[in-house]
Amino acid sequence: MDEKGSDRTSSSCSLLKTYALRLKPGDEITSSMQSFIEANQLEAAFVLTCVGSVTEMTLRMADSVTIKRYNGPFEIVSLVGTVSAGGHLHGSFSDKEGVVIGGHVVGGMKVYTTAEVVIGECSGYTFTREPCGMSGYNELVVNKK
Repeated sequence: MDEKGSDRTSSSCSLLKTYALRLKPGDEITSSMQSFIEANQLEAAFVLTCVGSVTEMTLRMADSVTIKRYNGPFEIVSLVGTVSAGGHLHGSFSDKEGVVIGGHVVGGMKVYTTAEVVIGECSGYTFTREPCGMSGYNELVVNKK
């Protein structure tokens, strides 16, 4: 545990609050979730589940360099990650043939028919992002309130 009360490798139990929202055709999922997080002052929010479909999306591939933009429609097979502190989302999407693609969500996920999102919040924590010497990125830090 560091001087801020942060344990960078694990965390203990926290009460869970849940929020549900439905996004409509044309809404951008990432920015809509960020707006919801800010409006509700959620400090440790994450995506519990998201189903629906998108007409487009932008993903960063596993090499951390390649960014690809896709035009659909695509079914949202999975969308997971943190939303507070700038967020870190990964998604899997299937095309009309059932072929699945996925990666780190950069943005541009525009809703096709619907996006049913359930957001959870760890009420005893706040999420921040700090530079990590091992990865070279700002990584999640879980802080007790």
